Amino acid sequence: MHFYFRINICHLRLLPLLAAVMFLNGCSRHKSGHFLYGSNCGICHHGGQGMAGSVPPLTGRIDRIASTPEGKRYLAAVLMNGLSGPIKANGVAYEAEMPPFRYLSDEDAAQILTYLSSQGTTKPAPVITAADVAEARAHRVGASGVATLRETLGQSNPLP
Repeated sequence: MHFYFRINICHLRLLPLLAAVMFLNGCSRHKSGHFLYGSNCGICHHGGQGMAGSVPPLTGRIDRIASTPEGKRYLAAVLMNGLSGPIKANGVAYEAEMPPFRYLSDEDAAQILTYLSSQGTTKPAPVITAADVAEARAHRVGASGVATLRETLGQSNPLP
């Protein structure tokens, strides 16, 4: 009987540790837009500033592009289909080659785009939804086709 009591006390001492492990495990399942950006896009776009001449900056631009429904569709299309060809961002020329990120779930892609949108000056920041991404995923176009979408969008809404 004395042994049984000691085991229960030991188990009680482990409860806070067990609760912490369960909490942290639950947190790791929900990945923030910042985390998803860093592990998928940050490799090339770095902290959002891009790389001169080859990788355009994202911060301070995505929110302005996402301010219209057409802009949201374009951004989702870029993430789902990639982008190839010359573009201008903030008046600087880039020779962009971005692969498609179709392996991302609609929700994860939406979190990345919404996170990037929140890094701009537009308040409230435009939100890109999983439904926006699902629509882009359903309309597959080649990376050069996305460049054409960009040109069309730029004619009606000048892109930063």
